[in-house]
Amino acid sequence: MRNFSVAKETHLQDFLFKTLTDLKKTKIKQILKFGSVRVNGRVITWYQHPLKSGDKIEILSKKRASSERSKTELGLIIVYEDHDLLVVEKPAGLLTMGTEREKEVTLYFMLTEYERSKSRDGKGRVFIVHRLDRDASGLIVFAKSDAAKRALQGHWKLATKKYYAITEGTPEKKSGTIENYLREDDFKRIYSTSKNHPEAQLAVTHYRMLRENGGYALLEVTLETGRKNQIRVHLSGLGCPIMGDEKYGAKSDPFRRLALHACFLSFPHPATGELKTFRSPLPNPFKKIFPVT
Repeated sequence: MRNFSVAKETHLQDFLFKTLTDLKKTKIKQILKFGSVRVNGRVITWYQHPLKSGDKIEILSKKRASSERSKTELGLIIVYEDHDLLVVEKPAGLLTMGTEREKEVTLYFMLTEYERSKSRDGKGRVFIVHRLDRDASGLIVFAKSDAAKRALQGHWKLATKKYYAITEGTPEKKSGTIENYLREDDFKRIYSTSKNHPEAQLAVTHYRMLRENGGYALLEVTLETGRKNQIRVHLSGLGCPIMGDEKYGAKSDPFRRLALHACFLSFPHPATGELKTFRSPLPNPFKKIFPVT
């Protein structure tokens, strides 16, 4: 990390051009665009961002920029941010997007406010690329433009999504693949169905057991498809419902939340095609059963 202090009023890109004399201007523009510059602790990508005397500038290495976490004023953890996308950690219990009953207490609403607070005209936006269950936590990516959203979704089959899940009971096989067809009934419950049903959707889940303790198992789950409630239904079908998942058969809820956490996310960058990879550690409540050694 390189640190600088601003001596007089200027704009961010002009300051970087005059200060980073060892780098070409094209490299400086790239550093700025992809979230490697922080002003007073906040990632800034807008080249005309105004600077005043005393502002603190941090230049992160490429590796550091991808893993640096910061908090918004609303308490959300920003894992990564650049001109095209936002990767954040969704807390358990927060909707990804609004419903008829709830419009504002959502991750989408909060990130929209975050983007608007940074824009000069107050018209910042985010675009939903994928979703996490309300009761799950972990990594999720939002696009900052419709073009970035379409690029991400167009290559979403290349994305890798992994989760930590704590289950009641341990699978008979320590690793395996669950493949069947799912559909949603009129009561919003997902269940296995015949391949021939007109609403059937193929669902494929891979899992491996990392540890077991006192009748509970810590699984790493990798999604090949992304159906609603897929992991919850598949693990319940193994006879190992996720802790806290009363809807699909769990009997215990010591954390007062679903014990499911999106811990790994990898996908091609919508603008550059570069593979971006992000990891999130085991949540603190989970460590009560599976301490980190």
